[in-house]
Amino acid sequence: MLQVAGRPSARSLLLWLGLVVSAVFMYLAVRGVDWADVGDALKGTNYWWIVPALAALAAGVAVRAVRWQFLFTRARRPAFEAALNALVVGIFVNTILPARAGEAARIVMLNQQQQTSRVEALGTVVLERALDILCLLMLLFAVSPWLPPVSWLQPAVAIAAGLAILLGSLAWMLARYGDRPIRAALRPLARFRVVGEKRLELAGANFALGFAALRDWRLLVGGVALTMLSWLCLGLSMWFVLEAFDLGLSPLAGVLVAIAVNIGMILPSSPAGVGVFEAAVVVALDAYGVPKEQALSCALVAHALNIVPFLVAGPLVLHAHAVSLRRASAGT
Repeated sequence: MLQVAGRPSARSLLLWLGLVVSAVFMYLAVRGVDWADVGDALKGTNYWWIVPALAALAAGVAVRAVRWQFLFTRARRPAFEAALNALVVGIFVNTILPARAGEAARIVMLNQQQQTSRVEALGTVVLERALDILCLLMLLFAVSPWLPPVSWLQPAVAIAAGLAILLGSLAWMLARYGDRPIRAALRPLARFRVVGEKRLELAGANFALGFAALRDWRLLVGGVALTMLSWLCLGLSMWFVLEAFDLGLSPLAGVLVAIAVNIGMILPSSPAGVGVFEAAVVVALDAYGVPKEQALSCALVAHALNIVPFLVAGPLVLHAHAVSLRRASAGT
């Protein structure tokens, strides 16, 4: 009873922490802003640039769906359409709910569509997040010679090095010992009758399968390449938004903004990363000397671009999924 009563408190604490983080970052983003200048910047925007920005965003999402597919072993790889639908629903849920609830939603949806092991899918999602952070920091390091001075470059490189060491250690451990370390880590859960030793053994094996890319260099290289390509697509999408404001910046500015936004989104925040997204864009564009009012205007348009399509596509995909489940149930 104590554990059951404690769970809502933990979720509430995480929710309130996210709201506080979002409020703080939103304050930093709008502090000292002249809203009349923000309105003028938005009025003078060439919104036709949103069309290629949306296309680049769609390409980035499609690449990420292929990346998710690729992280599964060939024998257990889900179909592209199922991976894409689940990913879109996951982004939609992350847009309306806190605490990265969309990750759980896409795992459940992929399981319902393809009967993919939920534990294995969880392993691939954990690996995705590690690859995302690692590739973001690698990309930042690669383009840094052509960027204006970035104060957070050295800490980012240190984080990338630590993450690379962690992934390398995990890869070596899985290659040498198979799924035994994971099963050993999960073994204390066997004391709970609800879990059961056999179920725990299966969960450990499936979770290890989710890290198959760490044991197969071809899967790992493919995963890294696809992750890099997805970030470049999202950086290009961001640059198209910057072009809408006629800032005269190179595509690398869009890449820097995308890196800053997605590093910032690691922090707990409110749904859709409100506040964190805007502050990250303002900080990134400040390196180019862009006035805060113009930077905030860019942030608002870019954030809407990354929210509205999924608010439309997510419910449509969920409705189609619900219809297919009802038909399958009626057929049985």
